[in-house]
Amino acid sequence: MKALSSRDNPTVKHLHALATTARERRKHGQTLLDGAHLVQVALERGAPLALLVLSESGLAQPELAALAARCAHIEQILLPDALFAHVSPVDSPSGILAVLPLPAAPAEGPLGQTCVLLDGVQDPGNLGTILRTAAAVGVDEVLLTPGCAQAWSPRVLRAGMGAHFGLAIHEGVDAAQRLADFSGLILAADLREAVDLYDLDLRGPVVWLMGSEGQGLSAPVAALANRKVMIPMPGGMESLNVGVAAAVCLFEQLRQRRG
Repeated sequence: MKALSSRDNPTVKHLHALATTARERRKHGQTLLDGAHLVQVALERGAPLALLVLSESGLAQPELAALAARCAHIEQILLPDALFAHVSPVDSPSGILAVLPLPAAPAEGPLGQTCVLLDGVQDPGNLGTILRTAAAVGVDEVLLTPGCAQAWSPRVLRAGMGAHFGLAIHEGVDAAQRLADFSGLILAADLREAVDLYDLDLRGPVVWLMGSEGQGLSAPVAALANRKVMIPMPGGMESLNVGVAAAVCLFEQLRQRRG
């Protein structure tokens, strides 16, 4: 394990760039995994990690030291805690990072029984939460329009908790083109002229359209829906966070299909 101590080191500069800018991640085709859980999932799924980074205090933790030993085939560097915090993509550094090559875009084919299309979801926490929920209920594909946050950014990866490795994530999707041949329900969340979620038959093929935190669905994407759906809120709240709304809808669909 090679020890580095200067911010001027090219590797340290590269890690900092990956942590802070989407442009650098796209330029180099790499991103950062933060935390032992993500590194473990990546190893279990056979992801080709390019570099393992530990802090001095992280290496002193038995769990992280054991994980580093499992990664003996991967180049490793050790950083002082302050320097590790400088390259970490999160506010509370975990003590271990890994550099992950960005995966190739998945092949396009017919949409499955359930698909989630996200339109302009920009908050990394919300995007990661929706990906985690989609994976939990067995969704195979998630489509992201150009206005969404970068799916493989470190913060989205952290919020996704490993869900990325079990999903086909399509970024920069032309929603109208992608849904042109879909014959099932295309559902958009709305409060006007909408059907109650719990009155819908969700056992067939469904595409869920989920919009941005502030503006909701853009007009062109909303126009693709063949039904509008609302989540009943007898408590009087006007709306739900998009991550919560996606979870309610997807688990109701799962409930109906299990029944």
